Amino acid sequence: MIGTAGISIILRLELDNSPGGFLRIARAIEDGGGDIVGVDVIASSHESSTRDITIHAVDALAGQVIVEALGKIDGVRVVNVSDRTFLLHLGGKIQVQVKAPVKNRDDLSRVYTPDVARVCLAIQEDPQKAFQLTIKRNTVAIVTDGTAVLGLGNIGPKAAMPVMEGKAMLFKQFANVDAFPICLDTTDTDEIVRTVKALSPVFGGINLEDISAPRCFEIEKRLQDELDIPVFHDDQHGTAVVLLASLINALKVVGKNIEDVKVVLTGIGAAGVACSDILLSAGAKNVIGVDRHGTIVRTKTYDNEVWNDYASRTNPYEIDGDLMAAIEGADVFIGLSGPGVLKVEHLRKMAKDPIVFAMANPTPEIDPAEAEPYVRILATGRSDYPNQINNVLCFPGMFRGVFDCRARLINEEMKLAAARAIAGIVSDEELNEHYIVPSVFNQKVTKAVSQAVVEAAVATGVARRERVETRYS
Repeated sequence: MIGTAGISIILRLELDNSPGGFLRIARAIEDGGGDIVGVDVIASSHESSTRDITIHAVDALAGQVIVEALGKIDGVRVVNVSDRTFLLHLGGKIQVQVKAPVKNRDDLSRVYTPDVARVCLAIQEDPQKAFQLTIKRNTVAIVTDGTAVLGLGNIGPKAAMPVMEGKAMLFKQFANVDAFPICLDTTDTDEIVRTVKALSPVFGGINLEDISAPRCFEIEKRLQDELDIPVFHDDQHGTAVVLLASLINALKVVGKNIEDVKVVLTGIGAAGVACSDILLSAGAKNVIGVDRHGTIVRTKTYDNEVWNDYASRTNPYEIDGDLMAAIEGADVFIGLSGPGVLKVEHLRKMAKDPIVFAMANPTPEIDPAEAEPYVRILATGRSDYPNQINNVLCFPGMFRGVFDCRARLINEEMKLAAARAIAGIVSDEELNEHYIVPSVFNQKVTKAVSQAVVEAAVATGVARRERVETRYS
């Protein structure tokens, strides 16, 4: 998340109209590793001019170096520096808009008092009518405590707000789902569960986000058990769905079956457990989890109960050792850990045509350029490399489908259906080592995922309505 796509800044400069003045500016920007994107003249006179120069720099530090260099040029004064990312966030990135204007007393009486009372009483008599007569039918709460924000860690609820606002934007743009950030100033599991339950009458679904493990497991489980609306921890299940979709296509390329491959997965936190679960549900037989202490194996007992359960379902040959021991003969490596975990020495131990998903963000488990000569297929979580495994491929369509059929919950069959739908977007003619997963901007994805989710929900009996009218825009 940090600096993966560079930064764009606008510099307002006042410069003397001396010969070669702008050339010196352009050279300073180039020497600092920046690119000039555009130049706009704001004001001009015989003696000087004021210009806005938009530049792209690799990161914030490079941008700062460029600004300092420009300030040292004779005849140049830096008037203002605007980071376009910060400008985008001014006042927040989302807002509430009314669906119908209130122009007169008649409108006022129908949307508020006194006529609104009839709608309130109808819902009191039949609470399910809240799905028809309020925002509940199409609104999801994005709930976090800010303890595990991707690439940033425990930054707290206020600092997590920009991420949650961004997620709300993606819900709306990709699936026409209304979403609102709920950033809670508590890390107490009981209080989080209690608060979300108290807020639940407003929402048709709960998207848990960036809550640290192992608390996230209990929070999700309790909310699933105690609410009658879907609860989805995207860090776990969104990641798992897109991972499986990518692996389905990667295995097609190398001509292997999921039942036969050996999968080694590093980082057995929230995402690692969910990814392992969906692989097992999809038919994988030999999944081995590795954390910083080594392989997770059923011959040991762990303080973390989640790991004890994990051990009972994975590592069938009871490999006890480090990553080097686990990765011998592995067909697939899945990284959900951190930079530097995977080495070339590990890759050399893998089976023929190895598949490597180095998904740590912002820095993968191994540098893609370093890994490329040794692997058949490489995927990461980054947008600046091919085969990006991105949750945006899942969560908008997942909730669009959930809302369209008014599902009570999201079950394993719905997740598997979503994964297969994402994989199916890439045709056999398009499929290759560098294109195993569709772009997040592929407009077919949300529709395919939502339809697959609806069909699975109906088939498994969790849909509360089967006649579906999908709303994408």
